[in-house]
Amino acid sequence: MHSDVIAALMAGEKHVPFRNSKLTHLLQGSLTAASSKALMFVHVAPEAASTQETLCTLRFGAKAAAVQLGGPKRNVRGLIAASD
Repeated sequence: MHSDVIAALMAGEKHVPFRNSKLTHLLQGSLTAASSKALMFVHVAPEAASTQETLCTLRFGAKAAAVQLGGPKRNVRGLIAASD
């Protein structure tokens, strides 16, 4: 997903630029449905030469994780702790 789509979803804007990329255009229905869920994999590289790209990727992943797509998010850590 592009960061402009993530930013628009986070801000609750009326217009979300899904057509800015082929991927977000294809995922538009999944990202806007009331009961939708999304899973995003973030790949990081262990090499020192990739440090800047890894930091940018992790920052983007943190922004994407903050987006509420459908209903409220469940706190998985809280569920695990409560079941112990």
